[in-house]
Formats: sequence, structure tokens, C-alpha cells
Amino acid sequence: MGRVAGSYGVRGWIKVAPGGGVLETLATVTKWWIGDTRYEVAEAKVHGATVVAKLEGIESREQALKLKGAAVEVERAALPQAGSGHYYLVDLIGLEVWNEQDERLGTVKDWISNGAQDVMQVEGNRRYLIPWVAAIVKQVDLEAKRVVVDWRADW
Repeated sequence: MGRVAGSYGVRGWIKVAPGGGVLETLATVTKWWIGDTRYEVAEAKVHGATVVAKLEGIESREQALKLKGAAVEVERAALPQAGSGHYYLVDLIGLEVWNEQDERLGTVKDWISNGAQDVMQVEGNRRYLIPWVAAIVKQVDLEAKRVVVDWRADW
């Protein structure tokens, strides 16, 4: 869901840089995993492009700084339903990607965020970096495990 970017203030709050599209969701989940430790989130709020949070058991700036750089994860069951036309990026990993010319480009392996949008890393005969925008992504079928894109195989 994100990474601990550092401390926030002197009372044990942390600042988290969230992954793409999860800012609001991360601020609502009440239990986070950081490393091997599960933390109860006493309070969390969106602060610009980050989430700041007070975790139970973290009382000082020094304790908060020890978490810097660690991944922040949540249990899947804690996430709300994505809703029609929306997807959790993790659910798309492993889906086959086809273009509109019915050519198989490969499989979604990972995601990159370039600031403007998320980008699918597709691995097949070659690697493709395909922006996740409506003009390019034409169809997602989770049941068929397939994504159709307006992307040429020679691009």
C-alpha cells in the first residue's frame, strides 16, 4: 500500500507515501502491517499526497524514524470493494494482455507509478510499459483474466 517516508512531528506519528490510487483507502484501514509487526492505527488522515498516522505503541519521533523505508501493508479483507470499473492493481497482476489486433503482448508482472498515472509492466516476448489510462486500456475481464489495450506489438 505504501512506504513509511519518515516521522511526522515529535509524538510518534509517521508519514506514509502511498502507492498509486490508495491514498484515501489507506487512511481508513485500522490495522497495518509494517515489517513483521501488526499495528493498530489510532488515527490516520490524508495530508497532501501522503497519509500521516499515529500507531499504537509508537510514542516518539525516534520510534517512528525506525520504521522509515518499511513497506506498509494491509490485509485484503480490510479493503472495500473496488466498485464497478475500478480495480486493485494487485488483482491485475498475472492477467494476460492482448491488443485490439488480437495479438498477445504478455502478462502483467508489476506496476510503476510515474506521477501522472500508473503504468503496467507487461512481460512477454519483450517488455512493454503501458500507461493505465482510459484511452489505452479498453477492457478488463477479471473472470477471463484478460486486459485488452490499444497498443501495438511493435511499440
